[in-house]
Amino acid sequence: MNGPTPPDSFLRALGPLARAWDAANGDEAFPAERLAAVARAGGLTAFTRLPDEHAVRALYAALRRIGGADLSLGRIWEGHVNAAQLVDAYGDAAQRAAVEAGSRVLGVWNTEPAPGMTIAREGDVWRLSGAKSFATGAGHIDAALITARLPDGGKQMVVVDIRDHRERADNAGWRVRGMRGTRSGRFDFDGLVVASEALIGAPGDYEREPRFSAGAWRFAAVQLGAAEALVRHLRDHLVASGKREEPIQRARFAGCVAAVRGAGAWVERAALRAEAGDADAIPLTLMARGVVEEAALGVMEAAARGVGTAAFFEDSRIDRISRDLGLYLRQPVPDQARDRAAAAWLERDRWGDDPWW
Repeated sequence: MNGPTPPDSFLRALGPLARAWDAANGDEAFPAERLAAVARAGGLTAFTRLPDEHAVRALYAALRRIGGADLSLGRIWEGHVNAAQLVDAYGDAAQRAAVEAGSRVLGVWNTEPAPGMTIAREGDVWRLSGAKSFATGAGHIDAALITARLPDGGKQMVVVDIRDHRERADNAGWRVRGMRGTRSGRFDFDGLVVASEALIGAPGDYEREPRFSAGAWRFAAVQLGAAEALVRHLRDHLVASGKREEPIQRARFAGCVAAVRGAGAWVERAALRAEAGDADAIPLTLMARGVVEEAALGVMEAAARGVGTAAFFEDSRIDRISRDLGLYLRQPVPDQARDRAAAAWLERDRWGDDPWW
């Protein structure tokens, strides 16, 4: 790689790849070949930094396209973008340069089983204790940005190169109906040591707002892309089967189009506010997540009703997308997110000089 890839260049390369993946459906193993294609197209460096609204809109488009083609790939790539941006925001020049080299696929792993992850200094190195669960790409990605508690209780970001420790991954428990390709299992960090150069930023930076909560717009965009793909496949079925002449099918399809277009407006606005560092981006993004969830659930039901039994066969794109999307929408804590958004809206009038719109 010779420096970051321009966003527009990546989008041009991504277009035909996403169309091919959507047509091929694919298996449910870790999408290594597709991820490698994203890397060759410059996807590991194109969005490390978002200097203007054009770049934000380009990332929004890329997340939707990849999500519409392969939700597992979308989840993995969104995690890489998240990690790269965290290093860019809080890391030093050498740490940023390592990410901009584009030689490693990164992930962000925060969830952990009891008693939790800790890190303590031992001379010139730092020793890790504990494990991470729901670790997307465990055993497959190259490095993980994790959080670990310091002896004083502060939460510290650490980038751990795990290419030589793939045997520490355990995906046996990742037995789910959807998103199987993410291989979101458990990774044991117990006893691993890292140099001081692996520590990113200061304690507490990982959960610093508005980046922490408002950054959820990215995975909402991935989910939106999958919902849009369902609408495309529903349309293809209605046209091929002659059902487009049925008024009830046209009404059903119209509702789907309106739902995803409306959700898209919410997510795009959330993206622009979030990347501008606007504090109002937090409730806006949380509300956008709920709008995407409602739209996606409605489209899933409409596709199942409109296509019928054929939508449930294993080789059906509608079945694959619905299974993956059904799981992806459940994380993290969608009910709490919607509740926080509603509480913020009730707290003060946002209809006059509305900062959300």
